[in-house]
Amino acid sequence: MGGERERSGPERTAVVVGGLRMASGISFLVAPEAANRIWGGNPDDVGPTASLLLRSMGYRDALVGGLLLRSGLRRDGRVAGWFLASAGADLADLAGGIANHDRMSDEARRKGIGGAAVGIAVGVLGAAAARRARPATA
Repeated sequence: MGGERERSGPERTAVVVGGLRMASGISFLVAPEAANRIWGGNPDDVGPTASLLLRSMGYRDALVGGLLLRSGLRRDGRVAGWFLASAGADLADLAGGIANHDRMSDEARRKGIGGAAVGIAVGVLGAAAARRARPATA
């Protein structure tokens, strides 16, 4: 029973983080303009290209978040990998934010770049915790 309790931390975190990422992704799919406003984007500048990119992010986040959530619920030993996939998605967002830093509003920089940095940290720390909690195999 003690071992079960020790292993529940990373899986529980995977369920929460995965659920949040999946919900965020779904919001970009269902209402990309509203999601763009929440993240500090210009509400007057959501043309077809921006809408396509927002929906692409939505598919990515819904997929990665859903698979992280599923892995946490099933305790299938893949939690660390999905945490790293989540961190990689945020790393791509951070790179894009840095490349467009001068074209972003202060609010968009704070939310977009700051959010990506937090997401990277959560992904890396979640992966490290999951690997530490995994029982050693012979």
